[in-house]
Amino acid sequence: MRIGHVTINSGKLEESIKFYQDIAGLEIIRDMRGKGPLNIVFLADEKGGTCIELIGNEDEAYSGEGISIGFEVEDAEGYHEALWNKGMETTPLVEPIPGTAFFFVKDPNGVNIQFISQK
Repeated sequence: MRIGHVTINSGKLEESIKFYQDIAGLEIIRDMRGKGPLNIVFLADEKGGTCIELIGNEDEAYSGEGISIGFEVEDAEGYHEALWNKGMETTPLVEPIPGTAFFFVKDPNGVNIQFISQK
């Protein structure tokens, strides 16, 4: 058994799709915009792991409280610098234990997105 996807009800669907493509490097793997009562898009990395399901739903848009999604990266410090240089608002990079570094950004829905590297 594995986690197949994480769902985020979004009041900012197009902005969220762009965020997950540009910032997290995910690709659209299933696009159901305009094919039913809800606009739904699944995104995943090239390895086909756990997906992010974005549902365009302004009435039930997620407020971003109490949840985070973590992405493993090779070099958290380098990724932090790259996002900072793009003008992204980030938390400071922290290294709570030797060899583990991470920071957070917020997606357009207010979800905390963590980028973490472990050496």
